Amino acid sequence: MPSSSASSPPLEGPALDRVTVTPFAEADRAAVYRAIETRRDVRAEFLPDPIDPALLRRLLEAAHRAPSVGFMQPWNFVVVRDPATRSRVHAAFTSAHAAEAALFQGDRAARYRALKLEGLREAPVHVVVTCDRDRCGPVVLGRSADPATDLYSCVCAVQNLWLAARAEGIGVGWVSILDKGRARAILGIPEAIEIVAYLCLGKVDQAFASPELEQRGWRARLPLDDLIFEDGWGRPAPVPLGRSARSSDVDDGVAVGVEAPPAGRAVEQADDRQTG
Repeated sequence: MPSSSASSPPLEGPALDRVTVTPFAEADRAAVYRAIETRRDVRAEFLPDPIDPALLRRLLEAAHRAPSVGFMQPWNFVVVRDPATRSRVHAAFTSAHAAEAALFQGDRAARYRALKLEGLREAPVHVVVTCDRDRCGPVVLGRSADPATDLYSCVCAVQNLWLAARAEGIGVGWVSILDKGRARAILGIPEAIEIVAYLCLGKVDQAFASPELEQRGWRARLPLDDLIFEDGWGRPAPVPLGRSARSSDVDDGVAVGVEAPPAGRAVEQADDRQTG
């Protein structure tokens, strides 16, 4: 039986542009990994300085370059600067925060209430990332088997913005403790539009060297090897990725005989006070 690709007629149209794909230069690769490693959820560290409009546009452009299912680009970006609107959003957070706090008991509840979980009043600008799930009509290439892929696409846009912000020295905080219905009413967002992320943005000169919740003992980072399965659920790899089959000795986090990625060195040398 011929394969489906062999039986399909070739696509007609103009020749498509292509570029050669090669690894980035070492310094560029290190910068990408450094941005990933030192990205933080910023809450109380925002400076009052305004964000230059050209810089904000670069961040939104980075978000707009995210991959999307069927190239539907389902996102919009609502920029919020008005103090009265921001105050109303903060009130919506306060009620949602109280409701979530009631879910914890004992010492956990006290520790929760002591945490700073938003920067709505401190950040000079907010950006709301939304998803228009009807942008391309009811049938979207690639979405039929998993209808949530348009939402995943918008989350990719959030991560693009976040990493670009880190490179620009801009802190980002994702306010997930928020009643979306109230936020939708405050901002006039139609019912058909899904709010994916409410983000606080602002300049920072300090942030936590590692995630705040990790430092405060709320949760520890899980070992990567415990999260990797091979050829099926629950089947750990015979030899953990990046480890030598002949030795379990590890030097600087990488197995003996396996070259360490240049980003590892850059991350170790990163100035923790400049995390965004």
